[in-house]
Amino acid sequence: MNDKSAKLVEVFSSVQGEGLLVGLRQVFVRFYGCNISCTYCDTNIEENPLFCRMERTPGRRDFAETPNPVLFDDLISLIDGWVRGWPGVHHSISITGGEPLLSGEILRELLPELKKYLPIYLETNGLLHEELARLIHMLDHIGMDIKLPSTSGCIDLWQRHEDFLRIAAQKDVFVKIVVSDDTEDWEIERASGIVASVNNQIPVILQPVTLKTGRIGIAPLRILEFQEIASRALTNVRVIAQTHKFIGQM
Repeated sequence: MNDKSAKLVEVFSSVQGEGLLVGLRQVFVRFYGCNISCTYCDTNIEENPLFCRMERTPGRRDFAETPNPVLFDDLISLIDGWVRGWPGVHHSISITGGEPLLSGEILRELLPELKKYLPIYLETNGLLHEELARLIHMLDHIGMDIKLPSTSGCIDLWQRHEDFLRIAAQKDVFVKIVVSDDTEDWEIERASGIVASVNNQIPVILQPVTLKTGRIGIAPLRILEFQEIASRALTNVRVIAQTHKFIGQM
């Protein structure tokens, strides 16, 4: 890959804590930058990081700082060593952020190399549908958000989410919706209606917002009511909290 590189925040091995692949071990490759700023975001991404934290041994938290941008060769060499040294441990490579599709041009060159080792799982805010269309053939799994105004602070993203989901539905996709006590019934109706308009069998994960105190920010009865509302239009609605917060993983 020579001198090709990417600006990354961190690379590490851990258990997936959210969504449909919860509990599976993944290689996480966290890209720098995001195009929105959600009020509940728990990802600490410093502005223009000079270094990327790269775990030397999978899961051992023995991080070393590598200057940004990280050479493709260095990233691939690390993953190659993990796959050879710990065969069968990792389910897939999680391409996450921030919003990784902001680095779409880089991903178009990097993903074919990464797919030689493990399936590719994209974690995304579900907005950059044009970039997704350019990458969809390289992806295996997609976890996309539908951002509710009540929890994210972002408004009028509905059409962009629908456009994104229509492309993502070509692959194994699920939708994650973060909910809180501030979430209103109409938001769940609108979000579930978007998913149903594409395919009512696409799994939807209702994820209770996790407060900075570590507690769940929604009453148990309220989230059951949201599940009931979504289930009017959808066949597969689950409630899954951020499990990695409970087991102390990243």
